[in-house]
Amino acid sequence: MPSIFDPGAPAGAFDAFVGEARRAARLRTPWEPASGRMPALFISHGAPPLLDDAEWMDQLFGWAQRLPQPRAILIVSAHWESAPLALSSPRPAAPLVYDFGGFADRYYTLRYETPDASELASLVRSVLPDDQRPHEHLDRGLDHGAWVPLKVMYPNADIPVLQLSLPTGDPAALLELGGRLRALRDHGVLVIGSGFMTHGLPFLTRESVSGATVPQWSTDFDHWATEALGNGDVEELCRYRSAAPGMPYAHPTVDHFIPMFITLGAAADAGTEVTPVIDGYWMGLARTSFQVA
Repeated sequence: MPSIFDPGAPAGAFDAFVGEARRAARLRTPWEPASGRMPALFISHGAPPLLDDAEWMDQLFGWAQRLPQPRAILIVSAHWESAPLALSSPRPAAPLVYDFGGFADRYYTLRYETPDASELASLVRSVLPDDQRPHEHLDRGLDHGAWVPLKVMYPNADIPVLQLSLPTGDPAALLELGGRLRALRDHGVLVIGSGFMTHGLPFLTRESVSGATVPQWSTDFDHWATEALGNGDVEELCRYRSAAPGMPYAHPTVDHFIPMFITLGAAADAGTEVTPVIDGYWMGLARTSFQVA
């Protein structure tokens, strides 16, 4: 029986999806200043087998279809923790980072060749103070926390994209960094935090991986976070290590939760309404994803 580690046709669902998606994406309305600020997103991004999940791809693509076509994208992924702050290569068609193991060979051959992002790099540097100016990694492309969801949402790869590293695990510092990035939204830049609402991989069972069950720690943490987001209670979210039920099973390492603070920091203000877009579970992990105005 096919599994995420041995699918019948690796990325076959993406192959069936992408032709029509590319045609539909060309009809999107480009962002203009009159469109107002681009939103900021938090995406539970998934491993490369996301490209074998037709339902999830339809949800991600439909989300992008409802947004103006951004002029550029800045994404912060769980998979690049680096201090001091760093930016991926702005050069066109920068090579991807295949930072995963154990999956079908085809995933290591996929490409996402985006345009030159030098203008976006300059814009990012302009909104950060001198002591936070990011180092530019001229040979580092996008990792799978960035290119897998973007390959689905923006399948024509016609938008400049840069990845910004996660420089710290401190929620307050990430909220402040997100606040610095807020100004990018006025220039048509889509700011994305890419992680996963729960990510307790060591604690998954065969039943949860197959979709037969969802671990209690995953539902408890997801319900807690969703309620706090709905109430605009950022302080509660910042206390997740001690306040959230399901810890530390939901996040034995915190890299997949903390990109959310970049998104929340980039919101218009502390009381900005959170709009849930995707919910449910995959392999027992909560794939809650949302946007803020």
